[in-house]
Amino acid sequence: MTKDLASNYQQIIQGVGEDITREGLLKTPERAAKAMEFLTQGYHQSLQELVNDAVFPSDNDEMVLVKDIELYSLCEHHMLPFIGKAHVAYVPMGKVIGLSKVARIVDMFARRLQIQEQLTTQIAYAIQDAIDAAGVGVIIEASHLCMMMRGVEKQNSSTTTSMMLGTFRENPRTRAEFLSLVKM
Repeated sequence: MTKDLASNYQQIIQGVGEDITREGLLKTPERAAKAMEFLTQGYHQSLQELVNDAVFPSDNDEMVLVKDIELYSLCEHHMLPFIGKAHVAYVPMGKVIGLSKVARIVDMFARRLQIQEQLTTQIAYAIQDAIDAAGVGVIIEASHLCMMMRGVEKQNSSTTTSMMLGTFRENPRTRAEFLSLVKM
């Protein structure tokens, strides 16, 4: 943990009018700094290190779908959380990726200051880069605390984004199959 980050949190706490020497806040700057480092650990990960040797030869040429992958990220505009789930599918061309690696790729990009639209795109291209799939589809559904706690204060709102590459973009049947499987 960097002392600078903890010091910055101390300034924020004082800036909102709190007494940093109050018992409940004594260790808050350090705890907040550690939490922020955890929530942004994706900056210290790379796709190559994450995937490692978990790409395997396969004759399968049918869709692989990992759905309902929980995700937590921080909105880059307000640094407030957005929470949701990702559905990631691909059509392999000779290679598949370990299923847990799909979830780890979601986490790597979610653990950065982010907008949902970019997160969706980053995940799709990362899967594509990792296994050179015939196509990749990603859908993310999330609720944004920046919309729920401040601003318009719409507690029941959610946002859905999608990115389709290759056969998911070009072939209406592949796209329709993906969308129907996600709804199951």
